[in-house]
Amino acid sequence: MGEHNIQTPFLNSAQDHKSKRRWRTTLWFIISVIALLFIYLTIGSKSSVLALSGWEGLIKSVQVDEALRSHKATNKVQPSDAVESFEAVVAADDSRCSEIGASVLRAGGHAVDAAVSVALCGGVVNPMASGIGGGGFMVVRSADTLQAQAFDFRETAPSAASQNMYQNNLDDKYSGALSMGVPGEIAGLYKAWLQHGRMPWKTLFQPAISLAKDGFIVAPYLANSLSTYAAGIKKDPGLRRVYAPNGEVLQAGETCYNYELGLSLEAIAEEGPEAFYNGTVGEKLINDVRSAGGILTMEDLRNYEVKVTDAVEVNTMGFKIFGMPPPSSGTLGLALVLNILNSYENTNDAKGPIGLHRFIEALKHMFALRMNLGDPDFVDISKTASEMLSPSFAKKIQQRIFDNTTFPSEYYMPGWSQIEDHGTSHFCIVDADRNAVSMTTTVNYPFGGGILSPSTGIVLNNEMGDFSAPTEISPDSLPPSPTNFISPNKRPLSSMTPVIIVKGDQLVGVIGGSGGMYIIPAVIQVFLNHFILGMEPLDAVQSPRVYHKLIPNVVYYENWTVIDGDHIELSDDRKKFLIERGHVLQSKSGGAVSQLIVQTLKKPFENRMSYNHKQVLKGMLTAISDPRKDGRPAAY
Repeated sequence: MGEHNIQTPFLNSAQDHKSKRRWRTTLWFIISVIALLFIYLTIGSKSSVLALSGWEGLIKSVQVDEALRSHKATNKVQPSDAVESFEAVVAADDSRCSEIGASVLRAGGHAVDAAVSVALCGGVVNPMASGIGGGGFMVVRSADTLQAQAFDFRETAPSAASQNMYQNNLDDKYSGALSMGVPGEIAGLYKAWLQHGRMPWKTLFQPAISLAKDGFIVAPYLANSLSTYAAGIKKDPGLRRVYAPNGEVLQAGETCYNYELGLSLEAIAEEGPEAFYNGTVGEKLINDVRSAGGILTMEDLRNYEVKVTDAVEVNTMGFKIFGMPPPSSGTLGLALVLNILNSYENTNDAKGPIGLHRFIEALKHMFALRMNLGDPDFVDISKTASEMLSPSFAKKIQQRIFDNTTFPSEYYMPGWSQIEDHGTSHFCIVDADRNAVSMTTTVNYPFGGGILSPSTGIVLNNEMGDFSAPTEISPDSLPPSPTNFISPNKRPLSSMTPVIIVKGDQLVGVIGGSGGMYIIPAVIQVFLNHFILGMEPLDAVQSPRVYHKLIPNVVYYENWTVIDGDHIELSDDRKKFLIERGHVLQSKSGGAVSQLIVQTLKKPFENRMSYNHKQVLKGMLTAISDPRKDGRPAAY
């Protein structure tokens, strides 16, 4: 007992000493972190930040949870298609990409930082829809200036391309290496990051590199695409090696590796876009493209330029909507349809079956006009663009819509055949400062041109398919659109519709979609459902949609069971109402996939920020990933 009593004070003293030492260590760590943060905020420049290897390591460890680094955890799925947060949210079409984006935001990253990581992730886990071999559009709205920018990194026609290059074989416009345009995604991400990014470029690549090199679990949506396009995948050596390594395409739950893509991403992370556009990655890619019969050159890559402009601004229905200028037809198409509906001067006129009929009629008029658009650097589209944005022009069209009937396609006076673009991936991001990103990216058709560059792991886009070709004519279709004919360095027309929505200078929504020609109708319907008809955000996205192509003169209505088991179908009473007005209906087990973020501002406002005497309110953010695909949103 005595020995025990003698030793106890000593033990307690030793434990106290160890405890104090742990506290001192912890305190010094906290002070070091604060010092690094102070240096980062004081110095500010990216070059200085990149030089602080200790800071970069700290951010990297914070930004990417170990669970996200491991392919064993890449099937992490949230319990709902919707999440809420007062801080920041990401709505992507894959749960892993949403989680990675939220992790970047949690580390203090800008919405554009998160966009870089989310886009790269999508290119790895959903290669049928997007990737660094493609391009796209990004709309960025800054909370401090309240201004919105449009980043156009759409693919361009190679310098050796010509208007009649497909006259001997139109199939080459849609498949194979000759269908490839000059990729723009890496250049676009970098351009936006240079202006807005806070985190090191290299750090933002780490999750996608891990997914590519260490492997990722094949999700059901990718598995469905692999199964659908199995024949083409097995035909191409590059695609076969990655997605059918044992002779059959990978199934949901199996692990997919694209080690070469991981190496390409590592090189771009280390060297910047130079590695892609004037370095080893680009050289390998061009060699593979040329070997497969393509015409891209290193000069094409070196000469690629991102177009940065003010976003197109549409004021309608009490909202300000920011979107992309042409060659995207999305914002102009959305503007025309909403202005037509708004010309009824009563929001109730957009409700119910009659509102659906009017929406379909407005869509048909819009599609008749949109093929007059093209790349404004090559053709004069100012008249068409001005008309599609004009409320008075919309009113004239509205007067040609009748509530009791529809008309044959000729009534809408289409001049040219439609370009039916495909695929794509879309995500929405809002960060803690209320900076917002709406980004759509694509390789066009599923798996692009059906070729994967073996030495780089990059799927080649087939964006040349979005151009019109003079010889693409048939007795049952309209002639091709001259404004969308091929010229070297020209960008093809697109349906992509990334938009950011503002009311009273406060952010209220971010929307976009994937699915080619169906994107514009889907984005409009999601906007109407929530902002005009008052549906809850999840209901606004889940609600059954209709689509129209003008030719054929058919209303496509959704009737399908999606991946999570929900059945989506237009109601019988709406079908009956449309049939009574002469619409020809056809069910469709598919459609566009849309992502949505909504900010709900309630008085009294408890969360406020000020930038240059401009007040920014922080309300509840709700993020929705469309259940039509197996994505999930994420928040912190």
